[in-house]
This record gives sequence, structure tokens and C-alpha cells, in this order.
Amino acid sequence: MAPPLEGIMVLDLSRVAPGAYCAMLLGDLGADVLKVEQPHKPGLLGSGLSPIGEGAEREAAYNALNRNKRSIVLNLKSAEAKEIFLKLAQRADVVLEGFRPGVVKRLGVNYDTVKERNPKIVYCSLTGYGQDGPYRDMPGHDLNYVSIPGILSLIGRRDGSPTIPGNLMADYAGGGMHAALGILAALMARERTGKGQFVDIAMADGVLSMMSREFSMYLSSGVLPKRGETLLTGAAPDYNVYESQDGKYISVACLEPRFWENLCKILGREDLIAYQRNEEKKDEIFSAFSDIFRTRTRDEWLEILEQTDVCVAPVNTLDEVLADPQVLHRRMVVDIDSPTVGKVKQVGISVKLSETPGEIRSLAPLLGQHTEEVLTDLGYSMDRIAEMRDKKVIQ
Repeated sequence: MAPPLEGIMVLDLSRVAPGAYCAMLLGDLGADVLKVEQPHKPGLLGSGLSPIGEGAEREAAYNALNRNKRSIVLNLKSAEAKEIFLKLAQRADVVLEGFRPGVVKRLGVNYDTVKERNPKIVYCSLTGYGQDGPYRDMPGHDLNYVSIPGILSLIGRRDGSPTIPGNLMADYAGGGMHAALGILAALMARERTGKGQFVDIAMADGVLSMMSREFSMYLSSGVLPKRGETLLTGAAPDYNVYESQDGKYISVACLEPRFWENLCKILGREDLIAYQRNEEKKDEIFSAFSDIFRTRTRDEWLEILEQTDVCVAPVNTLDEVLADPQVLHRRMVVDIDSPTVGKVKQVGISVKLSETPGEIRSLAPLLGQHTEEVLTDLGYSMDRIAEMRDKKVIQ
């Protein structure tokens, strides 16, 4: 059966990871994602940008963020390019952009302008702090967006400074994933009302939303949680990470009494079963567990621990993830055939649908790979396309 978003056209103006990830999710579920890119400039950076030049084909083949997308290059500072974009917007269902507030208005491709051409458009702006408020114009990156909502203050050891996480919390989960959720909700609403709408996604908002549990507990108790001093931030021996003999790590999450009891038994410390939440015994338990786990390699421990019912897992490095049997069984690492590079590996599709599954239909495009295809579909002649290329309207 056809994927769930087949027939949905997305114009993607984003340049960096949050927007690229959002568009990847939509593309994986069947949307026709057209990346509207700017002309190439030396030194231009951004994980959502299509490559150009030497090594571009290999870079594109491995770039999962840009798969299932096409690429057109428009110089939106040109009136002709702007008109091309608006013609595309008349056909589109979704526009996604990730510029700082005000940029798309200056370019003349903002929501109000697009809405005049297409009242049914779902227009999503994805920014750090949103379209309003005192921080709207502040620049930032993932680290800033996890700082203001408070999550960074809780990450790290009790006696150390906050630990910088990878850019997954704000860029991908708080930003790209929330943007995809907002877009899908707006498309569902359009099915009922026939009207499009503006979707305002702030990465900082998304991170704060994901902290609902922490804030609920703080607001209820009035007790401010501190880094490394709460149950889930490293204060508990039964929810922690331990180093093994070979320098690798095992995560232990035996919160429930039955799991804790099984863990103590298999480690040969039945005497500790009664002290799972005992503050006076906590340092002793940490010391005992640390010493025990250092007596064997990580994989030796996993072979032993997997024989009983305990919540443990290896702390995999990225190369180990590629061979993990569960990851492979769930097709979260897949082999894709590239006509130019050969077989390449990519991260798989996380949303598993029984009747209308997503699929990787195409690898990432090169910069402007589909410019002529898109323009001829809009009715432009090859002579006109050549003329616009000479005038730097397109590339």
C-alpha cells in the first residue's frame, strides 16, 4: 500500500539539522519533499544542505537527513525566483522554514504572502525561541536551547559542571520531531476545516515540554532537583552506569524491587537487597557494585546478566550499534543501493506502520539536481531556464 503521506508536497526552506530532520521524517512517510536551496557559497555550512563539488555523490549517498528529497536552487533575493517559489507554494501542502524570525518576511515568502496564493497551506516556522517573546531575535544552537528550559542543569555528575549532551534534545526532539508533529496535526485539522494554518515551533519550547515530569514534581513538592542528586540523574546505585574490566560500560536500571533483588543475587550481594533506597548504605553499594563490575569484561557481564530478569544494557559505541542484533532486527540500520557509490548504510525508519509503512525511496540529492525537472513541470521552457541560470536566478 501507499505510504501515509503520499500526495503531500513539502517545500523545505530549512538549512540545518532541525528542519532537515523534520523533512526527513515526512519524506520517509511518503511526502514529496522539495528542498528549496540557496546558490552555493564557499564555506557555507549546514547539515541540511545538499552537497556540491568533489566527493558530493558519496556525501549525498550517506546523508540520511536529506534522503527522500529533491533539490532546486533559487536565489530568493531575485523577484523571478520568488515568483517561482510562490508558484510552487500554490501546489504545495506544507512550507517548512528554519530562518530567524523576520527573514522570510524580508524575502517575501512568509506565511501571509504564501497564504494569499494558497489558503490551505500549512506553514511551519522552526526557530530556537519562537516567533514572539523577548528572546525571539536571539541567535542560538542546541546547547542554548537546552540551557534555558533547565534540562542542562540536571545533566552530569553531582560534583561536576553540567555535561554537554549531543544535539539530540533540542535540534532533533524539541525541534525537528515537534515540527513534524505540528505539521501532521495541522494537516489533520485541514481535513476537517479545509483551512491551512501557521505552525510556530520553538526548540526551547519542545525541550521544556519534554520536562513535564520534572516540573510536575518540582511544582508539587517545592524541592528544587539538583544535578546528580535525584533518582534518575545518578544518585541511585540501581539506576546508574558502571565500568567493566575492559573499560566499557553497562547501564543498570533496576528500579523495581524485583529487578533490584535479581541484580543483587546475580552479583552475589543478597545482603544488599533490603537497602535499595537506604541513604546511609548508598555509598557502600556504589563502591561494592563498582568493584564487582570491574572483575569481568562488559560482554562477560552481559552474558551472565541476561540469564535473569534485570534491566541492563551495554553502553554501545556507534560502531557497536551497527552490529547490535536488536537494531538490525528492527531494521534501524539498513543497506541502500546507490547508483554511483554502491551499497551504503543508513539509519532506518523508526515509525513502524503495519499497513502503510514508510520507505527510503531515494538517496539525498546533489545541490540543484532537480531544478530543471521542477521548472519544466511548472511550464518553463529550456531557453527560459538557461536565461534564468545566466542571470543567477537559479543554479
